[in-house]
Amino acid sequence: MARQRKLTAQTVAKLVLVPTILLCAIGFYGSILWTFVISFTTSGMLPQYNFAGFDQYIKLFGMDRWHTAYTNMFVFGFLYIACSLAFGTLLAIALDQGIRAQNVFQTIFLYPIALSFIVTGLAWQWFLNPTTGLQQFVRDMGVSDFTFDWLTRPDMAIYTLVIAGVWHAAGLMMAIMFAGLRSVDGEIWRAARVEGIPKTTMYRRVILPMLKPVIVTCVVLLSMDVIKSYELIVAMTGGGPGYATDVPAKFVVDNLFDRANIGRASAAAVLMLLSVLAILGISALLGRRKVVEA
Repeated sequence: MARQRKLTAQTVAKLVLVPTILLCAIGFYGSILWTFVISFTTSGMLPQYNFAGFDQYIKLFGMDRWHTAYTNMFVFGFLYIACSLAFGTLLAIALDQGIRAQNVFQTIFLYPIALSFIVTGLAWQWFLNPTTGLQQFVRDMGVSDFTFDWLTRPDMAIYTLVIAGVWHAAGLMMAIMFAGLRSVDGEIWRAARVEGIPKTTMYRRVILPMLKPVIVTCVVLLSMDVIKSYELIVAMTGGGPGYATDVPAKFVVDNLFDRANIGRASAAAVLMLLSVLAILGISALLGRRKVVEA
């Protein structure tokens, strides 16, 4: 009788989950499939189902703005992930070594996590604005020839986004890496002291390689931020100067709503998805290869 009640409870639980699973499958995977179909049509303001082959993709690759946006995604992504992870790891090591005013540092670097990318972008846009921000402040202090106008320079504006992004993410990376460092067995450190191994060598050769799963988690979290960087870019540069800081996500939204070109926006969205899947596939293959070699 008890077994029958247990099976009934399990069945009810599964039935409760069925609508949620169906909604997720239709809403998520159905939307991906619909976007994929629309990318092969001549859809403009409204969806149409006139099959046009790869025309949207050919036009997309002929656009300078798309090339800039696609390149920016990798430039911003690489620098954002590398700098956030490196800065966060250094902060975590400093905390792990018991620096003074540890709680103050934690509060300072964890505070940006509470802010959205919109707020972060606006704050850094004001700070780096040559007419009202850092440049003008230093000139008012008497250094009249001081210049820091990266925000308005097409060749440097993308790096201002990296600065703002790293400021926002470094605290989270610090917290995750610090938790990982605290989980290391104390016997390892005692053995290192007995052998006389320097701390820098221990971190570089032993501790950080042991934290590889934690580092992979950090990279995955930061990669998701790169895909969601639309908010930061809209708030900070609006994709400018010109389209120097454009990224695929903004390209898709602009073509979808401002230019009323659903077909082109869908083609760009499909290429974004394929790029992400390719990166995840390569990462999985490299991880599997290292496991086999080990």
